[in-house]
Amino acid sequence: MSDRMQAYIDQLGRQAREASRVLATASTERKNAALIAAASALRSRASGLLEANRIDVDGVKAAGKPAAFVDRLMLDKERIEGVASAIESIATLPDPVGRILARIDRPNGLRIERVAVPLGVIGMIYESRPNVGADAGSLCLKSGNAVILRGGSESLNSTRIIVDCMKEGLREAGLPENAIQMIDTPDRSAVQHLLQCTEHVDLVIPRGGKGLVSLVRDQARVPTLLHLDGNCHTYVHAAADLDKAAAIVENAKLRRTGICGATESLVVDEAVAADLLPILVDRMSDCEFRGDGAAIRIDPRIKPADDSDWDTEYLDACLSVKVVKGLEEGINHVAAHSSAHTDAIVTEDMDAAGCFLSMIDSAVVMHNASTQFSDGGEFGMGAEIGIATGKMHARGPVGLEQLTSFKYLVHGEGQTRP
Repeated sequence: MSDRMQAYIDQLGRQAREASRVLATASTERKNAALIAAASALRSRASGLLEANRIDVDGVKAAGKPAAFVDRLMLDKERIEGVASAIESIATLPDPVGRILARIDRPNGLRIERVAVPLGVIGMIYESRPNVGADAGSLCLKSGNAVILRGGSESLNSTRIIVDCMKEGLREAGLPENAIQMIDTPDRSAVQHLLQCTEHVDLVIPRGGKGLVSLVRDQARVPTLLHLDGNCHTYVHAAADLDKAAAIVENAKLRRTGICGATESLVVDEAVAADLLPILVDRMSDCEFRGDGAAIRIDPRIKPADDSDWDTEYLDACLSVKVVKGLEEGINHVAAHSSAHTDAIVTEDMDAAGCFLSMIDSAVVMHNASTQFSDGGEFGMGAEIGIATGKMHARGPVGLEQLTSFKYLVHGEGQTRP
């Protein structure tokens, strides 16, 4: 790692730390004003953003990246409006900073309050999707945190425009523009130093493929909030409404194949498999099905799966299919192969649903709903910074509340400890 790159990251860290001290005590009104102004700037610069994004997209196409990768990177007018609207929606959410989480009145007269406070400086490392920069910047701003964004090199041109718009919002609201910064270089050594920048960075959040998350997990000295791959399952139980099941599976797989909440594996009870699988193969003609022997015997259009398919996050129009003998085997299969992101059961049997919901230890577990609802916006959080699949600090969609910590405020009247 070069001394020059180390100095560059240290400078970003110092600037972020200084900005975080101001942002931590900024009023809700000023933070909301910055968000509204940033959304307005994004709309006014939409043509420039589309041109920058076109350059990024042309680059990944020339590099031969798959269609799902291109889709995650691509912006159009509708997606830009969605990003701007998401920023505005965060401005309407309650401010998580300053919430009284608990009050304790002690017999000696001390009054103790546990109060929500920002984490400080967050490093956000992500791939492909340039909108993640806007989501992360907005959530960090509203929760009083400074953020250093490190988008993928493939989205560098798009990210510059988005960060400029966020900075414009900060300036208009009278807040330090260094509250939102980006690492403006494709040099990968910048990531390594950010992961070791314990003096300035309080938390690193990676959002991307398994390779990126593994790199962060293995090399970080800064605390991390990990988002592992989304090997999501939909289990169709014997007591499922098959019309409902078919609609859910199709949406969960194909609505957007490149997102982490897309179902990658279908688990289906043998009692309904013969009726359901041909329907799914017919209506999901653009999807490649890879199944076990039982699935292939029901519908020969299903290709053979190997052991790796049960653990693969395709992020494409491909679905593994496992036929099971009942609830216990279905739960065991999901538990063995899930990445602990999101798993769902489709059934009209409430006892079976309750068993699945309690026994599957994933961040999000669903009943009779598409796994693509595993999203901060759909959970009423506005945008999200990612889906945390670990168990410490935050789990599931990470929104405003999950970007705060707490401290204790102790009020006395001259008490001394005996």
